[in-house]
Formats: sequence, C-alpha cells, structure tokens
Amino acid sequence: MARIAGIDLPRDKRIEIGLTYIYGIGLSRSQEILEETGVNPDARVKELNDADVATLREAVEGYQVEGDLRRLESMNIKRLMDIGTYRGRRHRAGLPVRGQRTRTNARSRKGARRTVAGKKKAPAKK
Repeated sequence: MARIAGIDLPRDKRIEIGLTYIYGIGLSRSQEILEETGVNPDARVKELNDADVATLREAVEGYQVEGDLRRLESMNIKRLMDIGTYRGRRHRAGLPVRGQRTRTNARSRKGARRTVAGKKKAPAKK
C-alpha cells in the first residue's frame, strides 16, 4: 500500500491518477512529479516497489500539500474577512464570491430553499 503525504493511494489506479487524491496535486503536477522522479505514469499503484514510493514521497514533500495547504487557504480567507473586503464579506455571508448571480442559481452556496408563505391553516374543530 502506497501512503504519501498521509493519504492512502487507491491501489488499482494508475499512479498518475492516484497522486491526484492528495489535496494540492492535480493531473499536471502529478505528471510533473512523475517525470521528475522517473516513475512510469502507466504503472498501477500496487505495482510500485518501495524505492519508487520513497522517491515519490520525497518529491511530494517539495510541494505544499494537504494540511499545510488547507491551513494556508483558510488563513487567506480569514484575512479577507478580517479586513472587511468585498470577497471577505461574501465568504462570511455564505454567498458566491466570484461575481456569480444570486437571484437564481447559487443553491450550493446559499443552501436549500425554505418556503414559508402560502401555508394553509387547518380548519378549527368543533
């Protein structure tokens, strides 16, 4: 089992795709790492030997991934909220940050609709 940056890589995937399970590594960075280390991108994760895993682990340590990257992103968002920028206020309100419309759409950011108006009262019992 290949464990890199605290993540267990899926055994049956190609290593090129398996590395993308690490937060902060996409396909292009994965290809860059494999080219740099000389590991075959078509090899499955379960086919890698310990030496290959060790070289990949060393190469990934050169990048900011997982917890450090998550912490950096949350600190950047917190900084925007603290200084009161427009983007920071949108983050705080839970609204879209990058100029998307909110009159319609934006459900993933705003949450599910709750309708209140138009509710009928039950007839009074005698």
